[in-house]
Amino acid sequence: MFSSKKKTGFSKFVASIPNWVWIIISLVTALLLWVIISHTEKGSIVFATPTKVVESLVKQVSSGLLWDHASHSLFRVIVGFCLAFVASIPVAFLMGWYAPFRHVVEPWIQFVRNIPPLAYIPLVMVGAGVGEPSKIIVIFIASFLVLVVTIYQGVCNVDVTLIKAARILGASDRDIFFRVVIPASTPFILTGARLGLSAALTTLVAAELTGASEGLGMMIQKASGYYDMGTVLMGIIVIGIIGISMEKLVRFLERRLTGWQETVQQ
Repeated sequence: MFSSKKKTGFSKFVASIPNWVWIIISLVTALLLWVIISHTEKGSIVFATPTKVVESLVKQVSSGLLWDHASHSLFRVIVGFCLAFVASIPVAFLMGWYAPFRHVVEPWIQFVRNIPPLAYIPLVMVGAGVGEPSKIIVIFIASFLVLVVTIYQGVCNVDVTLIKAARILGASDRDIFFRVVIPASTPFILTGARLGLSAALTTLVAAELTGASEGLGMMIQKASGYYDMGTVLMGIIVIGIIGISMEKLVRFLERRLTGWQETVQQ
């Protein structure tokens, strides 16, 4: 009995702690681990100290190089993702709505999505050269496949009862598609957007292997060639911050567009 009450009291205490406090605790814990690892004999080879990373950040910002690299990378990610988003929606809906299209296209989607985007780089470089199009194409492929699969699952998971009810009320296929299927699939579209953005960012470094002279991925690769681990870690952290910022933006849109859904907050 005492143990149960004690556990309940501890759970209430944990639940009463604001989220921003947990964020600070998480950051401080990660920073302490980083400092400890960076001062070990083997860890110092891979992990530069936080001081060196900050020094590299100040140097890159003051010289303007960081903004130049970040702007080029953001352009590639945004263009590649937007093209993938626009292309994936009709493909995913056609796969979910029309059986003949699904039977023809789905096997190839499933086949291609198991191939890492890095494998396409030689083909893309031969076909599109080493300019901006090749980098955007690699990011497009990675995002497109994630988006198609996620949105397609959303279309397949639409409640059949809603469709049957709409048919009983005299709705046409067009009305069902635009007024039932698309609204019910919106959460999956936004989830796909988050996953697609993540895929675009994780493919960024590989995409910039195709002869880039600017970009965060190229900055990391050049720094690693000189064993400048401070710049390498700084670039990785910047990419992570950009990714979190984009995800927060999509989550904000998700709350606005799917506020009618009941959700469980953990």
